[in-house]
Amino acid sequence: MGKISLKQDDRLSIKLTHQLRQGEFRRIDVYFSLPKEMSINKNTLSETDYFNAAVQSRSAYFTEGLHLPILHSRFARRMKRSPEEYKNHLNLFAYQYIAALDTDIQETLNIDDSNGLRNFYDAAQDIANHSITILTKNRSHAPKKDSLAAIFENVDNYLSWYTEQAILGMLVKKPRLSEFSEERLALLRLCENENLYRKEKKYNSQATLNDANRIANKMHLLRRLIEYGVIFKSDTEVLGNITRKIVTGVATALIMSVVLVLIIKTQGAFSTLTSLMIFILAIIYGVREVFKDDFKNMLWQWIRKGKAKWATTLTDPTSREEIAKQKIWLDYTKTGNLPPQTQELLAKRHMQNKQSAELLHFRCENKIFRNGFQPGYNTLEETIIFSFLPFARYLERGSGKVYEQNAPSANKEKIKTTSIERRYQINIVVAVNQGEYREEFERYRITLNRSGIIEVEKAGESILQDEPDTDRYSKLRSLLHIKKRRR
Repeated sequence: MGKISLKQDDRLSIKLTHQLRQGEFRRIDVYFSLPKEMSINKNTLSETDYFNAAVQSRSAYFTEGLHLPILHSRFARRMKRSPEEYKNHLNLFAYQYIAALDTDIQETLNIDDSNGLRNFYDAAQDIANHSITILTKNRSHAPKKDSLAAIFENVDNYLSWYTEQAILGMLVKKPRLSEFSEERLALLRLCENENLYRKEKKYNSQATLNDANRIANKMHLLRRLIEYGVIFKSDTEVLGNITRKIVTGVATALIMSVVLVLIIKTQGAFSTLTSLMIFILAIIYGVREVFKDDFKNMLWQWIRKGKAKWATTLTDPTSREEIAKQKIWLDYTKTGNLPPQTQELLAKRHMQNKQSAELLHFRCENKIFRNGFQPGYNTLEETIIFSFLPFARYLERGSGKVYEQNAPSANKEKIKTTSIERRYQINIVVAVNQGEYREEFERYRITLNRSGIIEVEKAGESILQDEPDTDRYSKLRSLLHIKKRRR
């Protein structure tokens, strides 16, 4: 699926990333197939609770040339402008450099090294050299003014430290082999040079360098300063609040009407106040309290069925211009309500995985405005993070043991005992532009246990349907025919 990517983000979360251009409209549907043995449903985990606790979204400007977004000839001219504008452009560069570095390193770590680590070290060397080249070019544009120098030093300090940490973290995840010792040492020398560069510039005090917690917290603060002003401000509004108040009033009025009718009939049947009349009135009021909330919820669900639950406005934090509008749905659904393409993808699962499941449907509609973007940018990138932490609370811990007899060459009387862990498999179907001329459906398989996600993999081939809707096409054709007749 070329428009989006779904990858693991953290120990217990995944992220869905996609880019949208100015004036574009896109609908994204995500169907979670949760095995019923996980005991997750609307009674144990409501849609609102999951959305508030586990769904996060962030958006920022995006450019195709992630590695060199602002290292152009006009960058020097931007230094002559206000410090706020310079800071904004520099933070945009830093944010996109970090995103590019993370993407390249993740792809490098995923390289198949079954035939050795040659491909890995070649790719790692390319990343390191390219990163140092970009940092060097950025440093060649270091400003002379004190008001701008402080801004540049904070960004340069963080990018240098983050590049070093990213390369070292990449090396730690691969085994050390003697045949690649020279390549490994070359990468370590690059990291050492960046460390020496920061010491020469005196970006960090010696006390901070001596304490890993202090340096990590300082860099976390610098990261927040970089992201502030780059990531769009998101204002989320819960939809239907006025409707809920109206529904509450209508439901109360209807129930009270029935109660008053019953009271009037009871008073007509009993001319004087008796114990039986009091008992009947108590039963009437008790029935009202029992059915009042159920009737209100039933009426509310009927009115709000199929409608969005949240609306989000994305705003450029610098210019205060509105960039986009979003509508978000999140509901438990039934198999019969799934689109045919989603049912087809879920049907392709292995027989042992075709178990009864609870279906959770997330939908997001994005409408990007044509105006409001900063000069030089016409695309934004949105990342939606789904946390599985609320799911993990319902999972069982690993229990049980597997027994295996030793090989014939060893001690035959000895039995090997291995503890096992309980694993679960969640199937996710992602649909892009469902219901439009060009539809894309793709299934992912996520294996996890109570401790974290074990594997995220694409399952099977995507379904791509780019044939136009015949009904919609006929309507358009008829409209064109009417316009021609009017002319």
